[in-house]
Amino acid sequence: MAFMNKAERDALLDDIKDKNFNRIRNTIYRKDKKARLAYFRNVQESGMWMTRYIMEGAGAQVTVYEDIEEEQKEGFSKRTYNITQIVVEPTADNRLD
Repeated sequence: MAFMNKAERDALLDDIKDKNFNRIRNTIYRKDKKARLAYFRNVQESGMWMTRYIMEGAGAQVTVYEDIEEEQKEGFSKRTYNITQIVVEPTADNRLD
């Protein structure tokens, strides 16, 4: 598979921007069979949960930023993750643009 250029990465972003978390994952794995999960809901910025997928065959990486809403209810807490931002960028190997 050839590496993605800027237009193809933008098309991927437009394709996944309105999907939920599981559909984003499925779309990434369907587009690139060599895709892998770099980290899952890792806190690398204050208040933001990040998940990164590396599409090795396509030369792109997709980072999903989420914030969390926590609701206390009768002795337990319910967490709701909301996608706030999705970033599709080239990997270091992708030198198309």
